[in-house]
Amino acid sequence: MKKLLFITVLMTMSLFGFAQQDWFGFNRYKADNKAIIDSANYPKVVFMGNSITDYWAYYHPEFFKDNSFCCRGISGQTSAQMLVRFSADVIALHPKAVVIMAGTNDVAHNEYYVEPDQVVANIAAMCDLAKAHKITPIICSIPPCSEFVWRKEIKNAGETIVAINKDLKDYAKKNKIKYVDYHSEFADKNDGFPKKLSEDGCHPNPETYYTMEKLVLKALKKVVK
Repeated sequence: MKKLLFITVLMTMSLFGFAQQDWFGFNRYKADNKAIIDSANYPKVVFMGNSITDYWAYYHPEFFKDNSFCCRGISGQTSAQMLVRFSADVIALHPKAVVIMAGTNDVAHNEYYVEPDQVVANIAAMCDLAKAHKITPIICSIPPCSEFVWRKEIKNAGETIVAINKDLKDYAKKNKIKYVDYHSEFADKNDGFPKKLSEDGCHPNPETYYTMEKLVLKALKKVVK
């Protein structure tokens, strides 16, 4: 229950507090980015994402610190918001690779309704930006979720996520980009997150991140040495 309360509080702050003041999220990592740039101690990999990435660094800070990885997840964000801050939060940090996991909040209609094709287009645009700056993009599937605790009126979440993931996988294959398939690893028969792996059916439990780490490290093996 404590974890669910923590998630609910952060989601509420993102949706109704921070978002109104800084919709794109530029201020969240502004000071941290400046410190990295000033020191020229650049990370090997930046993880760009939403709350799932944000909580990852909260629960497993050692994963990021020990591997010279950098978390740039912001709770509640859509793929469009990530695209706008991509230059400040990824390109400016000169990583060797960027791990992109986006789309959950687009499906949940956090800010607005967006067509599934646009989610793929936003992620593709991030990949194009990364490549243009000699940063290797890694695309992650949207993790499973059949119901959003903060958007219970969304009734087709599971099937929408499956459809977007199929297009992301096809795009990654066509463009020779590594694809990390969290969805296939975790989804139950209803395309949801099993209770034992996710307390709220959308955000991984702290222990679940260990499996995610193994999968993403495998994808990064030849990129980051």
